Amino acid sequence: MKYIEDIDVFNKNVILRLDLNVTIKEGKILDDTKIKKSIPTIEYLLTHDANILIMSHLGKIKNEEDKKNNSLKIVSDALSVLMEFPINFIPETRGDKLKNAFSNRISMMENTRFEDYPNKLESGCDKELAKYWASCADVFVNDAFGTTHRKHASNYGLAELLPSAYGFLVAEELNGLSPLIKDIKKPFSVIMGGAKVDDKIALIEELLKECDYLLVGGGIANTFLIASGYEIGSSLYSSEFVSTVQKFLELYPTKILLPLDVIATSAKGTNQYSVESIPNDAFIYDIGPRTIANYKEVLTNSKTIFLNGTMGKYEEPEYRNGTEELYKVLANLDSIIIAGGGDALASVNKLGYQNAFSFLSTGGGASLEYLATKELASFVREK
Repeated sequence: MKYIEDIDVFNKNVILRLDLNVTIKEGKILDDTKIKKSIPTIEYLLTHDANILIMSHLGKIKNEEDKKNNSLKIVSDALSVLMEFPINFIPETRGDKLKNAFSNRISMMENTRFEDYPNKLESGCDKELAKYWASCADVFVNDAFGTTHRKHASNYGLAELLPSAYGFLVAEELNGLSPLIKDIKKPFSVIMGGAKVDDKIALIEELLKECDYLLVGGGIANTFLIASGYEIGSSLYSSEFVSTVQKFLELYPTKILLPLDVIATSAKGTNQYSVESIPNDAFIYDIGPRTIANYKEVLTNSKTIFLNGTMGKYEEPEYRNGTEELYKVLANLDSIIIAGGGDALASVNKLGYQNAFSFLSTGGGASLEYLATKELASFVREK
């Protein structure tokens, strides 16, 4: 695996793939963390007299209307302000302006996913599109950790065609996640929450092989409760994965800890219920105090902890207690504590517990897939 310092970028024309997929509301960027984290790699290239063409995706493009709402122009402007350096924005993904991009020190191309409508050329890793983009440059640098689990034309496709390396953010992410990859300090506990188990089955299966305890909460817990024979009222669960979860419970009966009680809303209002007595019309929104106490005891004795997802609907104060109480425990531990995934990071930032963690991964799905497979899908080949 090569990094940016391992290849020659001096005076080269460099395509730099970043993850600038930020949340924009009413014309304003709500969180510019991803933009700020891209700057060290850009500055390194500038100090080596490279000319830079930045590529990134933004949102999903399924029709022409989506293009109007997902232009990278606002991101280009924000990066220019942060760097105090003029960024040339190219409002297209092909054409003469793109071919002439390197006449400027830094340019940013329009959203790579504009190529997804109508034929999914970007996300389908179209070889001709990748060849077209590669023909513009000498070198490819991938610093978009958030998309390293995808084989798209703008990462995997370009890495196949140009001398390539990863940037500083990818290096930071892999280093930050390394305590979960090898020589894990035990006991190792995983806090697994979030809305659905669907896209986390592979990760759960791999983590169960390594961890000492899996503490389940959020909507994911509903599927585990159903698989254990409990009734969950009107709460949502993933029916197609019940049999898979049952196998997990059979294989790892002492590793998997389920909620003992929940906070649920029914016709009688919002109340605490034992998992043995959840009303038929109840909808579960958080873990209860008995569960919190049980999870606290396990976490207090853990040397490595990985958090993915939340224990409940933390956005609303009445369902925040489970998530926040566990964060309070983590804040007082001298352990390796790592969070990964969008929901986890959003809750940590919203509730103000950033200092409780050894590392916060920005990768979302990329960090989860890396932990499950120990590989990056958009690998950089040796050139």
